[in-house]
Amino acid sequence: MFVGRVNELSVLEDTYKKPGFQMTVIYGRRRIGKSRLITEFVKDKKASYYVASKTGLEDNVQKWSSQVIADLAPDMEGLSVDNLEDFFRFVGKLAEKERIIIALDEIPYIAEVDESFLSRFQVAIDTIFASKNIYLIICGSAISFMEKEVLSEKSPLFGRRTNQIFLRPFNYIESAEFVPKYNVEEKAIVYGVTGGVAKYLTLFDDTISLDDNLIRNFFTTSGYLYEEPMNLLTQEFRNVNTYNTIIEVCAEGANKVTEIASKSRVTTATLSYALKNLSTVGIISKITPITDKESKRRSVYEVTDNMYRFWYFFIPGARAAIEMNRGEVFYKNYVKDKLHSFMGKVFEDMCRYYTLSQGLDGNLKCLVTNVGSWWGPGNDYIPTDIDVVGIDDVNKKAVLGECKFKNEVIDKEVYDALLSRRGLIDKRYEEVEFLLFSLSGFSKWVKEHESDKVKLVTLEELYN
Repeated sequence: MFVGRVNELSVLEDTYKKPGFQMTVIYGRRRIGKSRLITEFVKDKKASYYVASKTGLEDNVQKWSSQVIADLAPDMEGLSVDNLEDFFRFVGKLAEKERIIIALDEIPYIAEVDESFLSRFQVAIDTIFASKNIYLIICGSAISFMEKEVLSEKSPLFGRRTNQIFLRPFNYIESAEFVPKYNVEEKAIVYGVTGGVAKYLTLFDDTISLDDNLIRNFFTTSGYLYEEPMNLLTQEFRNVNTYNTIIEVCAEGANKVTEIASKSRVTTATLSYALKNLSTVGIISKITPITDKESKRRSVYEVTDNMYRFWYFFIPGARAAIEMNRGEVFYKNYVKDKLHSFMGKVFEDMCRYYTLSQGLDGNLKCLVTNVGSWWGPGNDYIPTDIDVVGIDDVNKKAVLGECKFKNEVIDKEVYDALLSRRGLIDKRYEEVEFLLFSLSGFSKWVKEHESDKVKLVTLEELYN
């Protein structure tokens, strides 16, 4: 079953319908669904799809040409080309009579073993493909490579692309399509532990319980997600131990550069370089209060890839039990009761997405164009935070929200606490609405005090 990616498929279809040479660059983190998107798009079209291998240029050219022949010239099957320029000329001839799609996946694998490849590819585009009816799709998982070597002004391919697609994780609503039989709480947790990554979502079977899915995928030695973070770090970085330590320290709560450096026992220079790389691949993000984006002093670093956050939250302490095939015991005695605590930050992210969506749809009291969180001194100078802050930068208005993913209703105390945060974020913004988000609903008192300015939102409403 192919789920979602409606906008991305629309971009590909619209580009395909344009006459002459067109080129789309697709990139995004591993397991995000890039290959699945391409194969879904090219089905029923005159197309050839090749995934590069980590071998030499000549071997890749032979395999690529064999794939193109099998897909587009089956009467020549058994033949192959080992010279890159000859192969490009062959592709050009195939496009003389009809439109064809040439999709090259994992282009970094070839470009990294032969420094001349991108320049020779550029020459082929300019002298052969540009005059042909070819739709070229190139794809890669190494985000930093794709941005620097394919998309940047320094790239030989710069200026040749028609458009690009940075494939992101599914949002919580799209993720729910993978487990339609689950209730909304279970759907939210599946989203929370997978981070909306396509491959991970496909691992969850909604014909069995959520507990069984979590045990099977994370808490058994054969579980796909048991070794996944280490596998990904090994593919992305050389000094895996350093990156592993930094992520673990951040997951445990360290969020300032000096604190992370001290606890991970690395230099500030090493940490800065590692954080930049971890941010590029989307594991860690630099967060600032929404109304103070330029503040370095108030910036913090958090693990924002939720699969990584879940893994580092629970798996290191479970390893001994899992290796003894007792992961289920660890899950039932330690993890299950802490799922709601883990989901707190995930729920906040979901509520921010909802706030932005509702604001743009005109369902809030201002046109929310930016959303985030806020922290700083409260009215009594005690540190405080606001889970959701939606900003209307044009009209200088804001909505504030509080989120509770707990098995208890929101009562008067939480209601009053949210309203007491008025005037904290920035004097330039008029706070026009307050949102209370709850997994388990609201007390009678809170329901009675819902008003034109205070909106109550349940988890069910987030999905509706």
